[in-house]
Amino acid sequence: MKITSSSSLSINSVTSSRTPAGTRAGKNAPERSTVELSPAARQLATLKNSDNDVDVARVQAIRDAIASGQLKIDTGRIADSLLASARELLK
Repeated sequence: MKITSSSSLSINSVTSSRTPAGTRAGKNAPERSTVELSPAARQLATLKNSDNDVDVARVQAIRDAIASGQLKIDTGRIADSLLASARELLK
């Protein structure tokens, strides 16, 4: 099955090489149909293509803090968050 997409984030056509039972592939043209994406799917595609995934300034600030020895890590807070996440998964 071949799926192609356009820049408007909807799938233009779906081409299937499958043929109905009892027919021969050489005699029938591939089946074509149109698929429309939901608003949620379009939003997810937009997020996937985002160039602003990383706050470069924040990353640099953390690098600088690590390099200068000023980064303070609260291990208790990290442990509490991990335990809370594990409890949430067990519900």
